Amino acid sequence: MNKIGQITKNLGGVISENSPHILTGIGCAGVVSTAVLAVKATPKATIILEKEEEYRERKRLQSLTKMEKVKLTWKCYIPAGVVGATTIGCIIGANTVNMRRNAALASLYALSESAFREYKTKVVEEIGKPKETKIRDEIAKDRITNNPQTPGNVVVVGTGEILCYDKLSDRYFKSTYENVRKAFNDLAYDLRSEMRLDLNELYTTLGLAPNGLGSMVEFDIEKGPVELITSTQLDQNGQPCLVIDYDVYPKYTSKY
Repeated sequence: MNKIGQITKNLGGVISENSPHILTGIGCAGVVSTAVLAVKATPKATIILEKEEEYRERKRLQSLTKMEKVKLTWKCYIPAGVVGATTIGCIIGANTVNMRRNAALASLYALSESAFREYKTKVVEEIGKPKETKIRDEIAKDRITNNPQTPGNVVVVGTGEILCYDKLSDRYFKSTYENVRKAFNDLAYDLRSEMRLDLNELYTTLGLAPNGLGSMVEFDIEKGPVELITSTQLDQNGQPCLVIDYDVYPKYTSKY
């Protein structure tokens, strides 16, 4: 019995974890099934209506009204209606689960962000800004070491020849320090009037292609001004690389 209980518990956990995918799959199958059942029901309904029309013609009665046709044939479409209603329920259910999970993730993100900012402030107070900067530089070095550039993953934007690395998107590109600085300054200026701007606004200004992450996170003026933080490191080929970091990271946007 214990084994059966454990298996049931594990199965329930798997179903709960994957419920949006399961509901979406059922919903997709339901759309097809609803159409098939409706098509199959139509000939039956047509026969019923034809017989009734013939009877009325023999008795010289008035033709069927739309409401009378519905009353005569609605039972034929019960299977299609039931499956259609179930399909709608599954689609709504999947959307509801996803919305709840996204809300929970947004809350956890906000808590993590707040904790990180408090931790960072205390670290600077405890060890001083120079040592904190040194630690940040070591982290930047580890990032480019663990995510080395390859011949095909460096984007050339503008005319700059300085190798740059964006920590958020793990993308290498060539530009100039002046262009990167200007992009951040432009973003900070626009943010004062727009209040919120997604990360892709910065990427577009830098000459980089928008990506999925850039549309899901945004800078919020309430979180503080956007400031560029850089660290110059050497890549695996000994080439200087400008590692781009953020004093205030963009937050998960409620649009998603």
